[in-house]
Amino acid sequence: MTFVDLVTIHVSSGNGGKGHVSFRREKFVPMGGPDGGNGGNGGDVVFIANRQLGTLLDFTYKRKYKAEDGAEGGKNRRTGKSGADVIIQVPCGTVIRDKQTQEQLADLDVDGQTIVLAKGGYGGRGNSEFATAVNQAPRHAEPGTPGQEFTLELELKLLADVGLVGFPNVGKSTLISAVSAAKPKIADYHFTTLVPNLGIVRLGEGRSFTMADIPGLIEGASEGRGLGHQFLRHIERTAVLVYVIDAASEHPEQDLVTLKTELHKYDTTLSSKPSIVVCSRIDMLTEEEQQALEHSAIVQSMGGRLISAVTGQGIRELLEVLWQPIHQQRAQTEQT
Repeated sequence: MTFVDLVTIHVSSGNGGKGHVSFRREKFVPMGGPDGGNGGNGGDVVFIANRQLGTLLDFTYKRKYKAEDGAEGGKNRRTGKSGADVIIQVPCGTVIRDKQTQEQLADLDVDGQTIVLAKGGYGGRGNSEFATAVNQAPRHAEPGTPGQEFTLELELKLLADVGLVGFPNVGKSTLISAVSAAKPKIADYHFTTLVPNLGIVRLGEGRSFTMADIPGLIEGASEGRGLGHQFLRHIERTAVLVYVIDAASEHPEQDLVTLKTELHKYDTTLSSKPSIVVCSRIDMLTEEEQQALEHSAIVQSMGGRLISAVTGQGIRELLEVLWQPIHQQRAQTEQT
């Protein structure tokens, strides 16, 4: 499935139907009064969050959505039929903005969450509504009010508890495949991961969380270099960040500083998120190299944890550590 996380669409609600002008024509009622009915209301444009959707791909094929117009009123005070709504389903985690003003109109992050973003026009009143003692035979009715039109920008931000960030080819995909049922493409070259991968980690009864493998960053990603800048939005909602450093790197401390700098440049609030540093692929090191890494600054002063997704070394301990801030965040959310 192709992953699409940013699209632009045009939506318009239905116009209200016209009010009707008519007069009663019955036998033995020579002075029948006005009986024109009101027009029907136009249909709304409604967005609904659906957790079973994982991409905005469908919106690349259809970009215009129009609700039905209300029908004109009829004689005998019959109100016109209201126009049908347009129901648009989007993945949980979709942010909707006005394309022109960039005003955020909705943030649909709960399954089933619903919002009307374009309200249908109101039906016009028929001439029966204008009858008065002075004007007993009004010959005019109101037109319906027009619907609303918007050009919208839909942006999907994955709802993951844990976000894996790191340079290309440092073992993020291998890690997520080892701890979940996700099966990302894995190979020995840069930018193997072209789209975010999402996996569910189960630690035990009532203890599970989602982990996202964000495509590799490079220095300058926050300014648009490489692939990582396209997917930085997906770490904004995470409860905890995992900085994945290649254990075989010649300068692991500098790698960590670079990653943190890029995230800070993109969004300064990311610096306050709980985070854990892991040195991955330690199975690629000799015993002497592992011992040297254990005494290095990234472990001793930066709190780095040594793991191997291939052998499983340090994986269970890492998951238990990750669970703590996730559990705390969920408890706080329930209290509020």
